[in-house]
Amino acid sequence: MPDTTGASYAAAGVDIEAGDRAVELMKEWVKKTRRPEVLGGLGGFAGLFDASALKNYERPLLASATDGVGTKVDIARQLGVYDTIGHDLVAMVMDDIVVCGAEPLFMTDYICVGKVHPERVAAIVKGIAEGCVLAGCALVGGETAEHPGLLGADDFDVAGAGTGVVEADRLLGPDRIRTGDAVIAMASSGLHSNGYSLVRHVLLNEGGLALDAHLDGLGRTLGEELLEPTKIYSLDCLALMRTAEVHAFSHVTGGGLAANLARVIPDGLHAVVDRSTWTPGAIFDLVGRTGKVERLELEKTLNMGVGMIAIVPEESTDVALTALADRGVDAWVAGEITDRADHESGAALVGDYAA
Repeated sequence: MPDTTGASYAAAGVDIEAGDRAVELMKEWVKKTRRPEVLGGLGGFAGLFDASALKNYERPLLASATDGVGTKVDIARQLGVYDTIGHDLVAMVMDDIVVCGAEPLFMTDYICVGKVHPERVAAIVKGIAEGCVLAGCALVGGETAEHPGLLGADDFDVAGAGTGVVEADRLLGPDRIRTGDAVIAMASSGLHSNGYSLVRHVLLNEGGLALDAHLDGLGRTLGEELLEPTKIYSLDCLALMRTAEVHAFSHVTGGGLAANLARVIPDGLHAVVDRSTWTPGAIFDLVGRTGKVERLELEKTLNMGVGMIAIVPEESTDVALTALADRGVDAWVAGEITDRADHESGAALVGDYAA
């Protein structure tokens, strides 16, 4: 007898009721990110932000960025910890925006899963909301997509987009940088959210290390170290701009310190960073030793202990360091801006890391 059962979305693997349950669970977290400019609540087709809030700007420039957190999500999946990966997402998006001097305004997220587990999705959004609070922005909406057949039941990925605003005459960047400026490094909280394909390959696949292993120097399990949330610098950078003259910021993400710093250096100038001014955390040495990864390759892939750079006039150095210290940011003078004879731009690391 032929099968007379009709096809349905549920039969195809998409659970609309679970999605609705996830939305209800995440609403309380989204409310915590609310700014006065946000209109309406979660559940509309679009998030609304009152642009009249920008009327006091002479020439407001909107800054936008989109990013994800890469294969770090697989560590979260393996550990069953979902409420921190959102911090990483907000950091990757909003710390790119603040680099130009922009104030983060609002963010949207996209969560893709093989199967909607409402509590799990809500935990991811909880982390995103907490990250938005740390960045000073609102979470105005998002999308949770269920992709059965493409992703495993426990697989997921996250991405987000954000918007900020900066006054045109306060826009930071290469044109402000001068010879003699100081390069101030701000410590990272660990690996942050870049280089995890290398890290996973070296430590977990080739190295055979377990996520629950307690390793010398880490002071916690390997899994806890790998899942440490990316530090969010947005409000620290904005506070620094209010206190000291700042010429540029550089967010140290994929490509490492030198490559990201070079992105904000103008033609004819060179950023020289002295490795001896800091000691990278134990996780960086662990990756290098376990995988026999050469230092140059490590520095091209990982942040090596520096998550954000501020370039300030030499005379503003003390004020800048004090302002960051007052906010609990570990920061130090790591180098300076010099002339470059060939009139190209770039950045280089010199010396050896402090023991």
